[in-house]
Amino acid sequence: MASMADEDLATLGPAAEPLTPAVPPARDAGAVRPDAVPERVPERVPESGPAARWLTGIVIAGLVLAALNLRPAITSLGALLKEVRDGLGMSGTVAGLLTSVPALCFAVFGFAAPRLARRWGPGAIVCAGMAAIAVGVVVRPFAGGTPGFLAGSALTLAGIAVSNVLLPVVIKTWFPDRVGSMTGLYSMALALGTSLAAALTVPMTSALGGSWRTGLAVWALLAALAVLPWLAVLRRRPAGVAPGSGRPGAGEPPLRITSSPTAWALAVFFGLQATAAYITMGWMPQIFRDAGVSAGTAGVLLAVTMAMGVPLSFVLPRLASRMRHQGPLVVALGVCGLAGYTGLWLAPAAGAWGWALLMGISNCAFPLALTMIGMRSATPAGVVKLSAFAQSVGYLISIPGPLLVGTLYQHSGGWGLPIALMVGLMVPQIAVGVLAGRNRRIEDER
Repeated sequence: MASMADEDLATLGPAAEPLTPAVPPARDAGAVRPDAVPERVPERVPESGPAARWLTGIVIAGLVLAALNLRPAITSLGALLKEVRDGLGMSGTVAGLLTSVPALCFAVFGFAAPRLARRWGPGAIVCAGMAAIAVGVVVRPFAGGTPGFLAGSALTLAGIAVSNVLLPVVIKTWFPDRVGSMTGLYSMALALGTSLAAALTVPMTSALGGSWRTGLAVWALLAALAVLPWLAVLRRRPAGVAPGSGRPGAGEPPLRITSSPTAWALAVFFGLQATAAYITMGWMPQIFRDAGVSAGTAGVLLAVTMAMGVPLSFVLPRLASRMRHQGPLVVALGVCGLAGYTGLWLAPAAGAWGWALLMGISNCAFPLALTMIGMRSATPAGVVKLSAFAQSVGYLISIPGPLLVGTLYQHSGGWGLPIALMVGLMVPQIAVGVLAGRNRRIEDER
């Protein structure tokens, strides 16, 4: 794992070149460094004018459409899991695997993203990722049997995983001066896609004839639509590679991501916030139902929690990008989480709406983590390493949490111990988040 993450990213590839490629500084005519490497200067993309604005708009459209596709394949399955189990004769063990395997796939396939980006460029890999999502989503319901369904799901999750890692790199490359606002747009689209799939899958399934296969496959249309702007970007990409886009400067040692304290702090923060989010999505409705809240109301409460991420995911990264230290935001979100957990323990039914709102605010640690990934490196090459490392390690960390909550609930017969676990995990999340939010870059920790 470490050897892959540490391998130097030679280039981001032309698919992710910014509108104004870097131009090397002028040199004296007779001065030739002995360690100089011949560079191919790319064709210039217009710095202004209709062509540049058109291409920027296409990249933004591709970013939003890609973000919309990063969760519907998962949340649509959750909405129809009972029908899928009945239709395929799927055992409870396999069904449980389906609910926990996304985080594992995000970790495993996420580690491959830097090598793929180095070979073909982030834009090309995001385009391929959207295509993989489209094919996997449309194939898995009709593949015949559980093995085919699992294979289609694996293809889908592979496309999601590499896109998870590389979209922050695209933002850093194309919009280096607007990391906060573009990360906010990306995070808002991701939250919107999550909520829409959870809310619309069952009604759309009924409207399309009631078949769960059609209800799952219809989301492939959104993924296929997301392929189009990336194809346009690839067709208009500049020739060659911008000088210095991915190599360390002359005399600088290679960037070893595993030796960076900031990278580890970000990875642990990412993992703990993902753990909290998965526990909330998986178990919060059950907590309310056990407290006497109706099933329908419990579902609405979860929808409110998820919907909080739509506006906050847009505002929070913009605010974070204007701050030198993001620690205060980490603390504020963590305090909301601690208050929400305390309410769930003391009066889950009486204050249900308030606890749902607090948990929704706390779950916005995800867009904050993405923003910090973009801010903690000076170059797109550093961002792709940091994004792959933080997300892959983070998703590995998140795997045991929801399973442990279920085990504690089953053996204790109540929610006291599971909620105590949630509180216990929030404390180190705040601590490592403050460390990750310090105003430093991983290149300074070589």
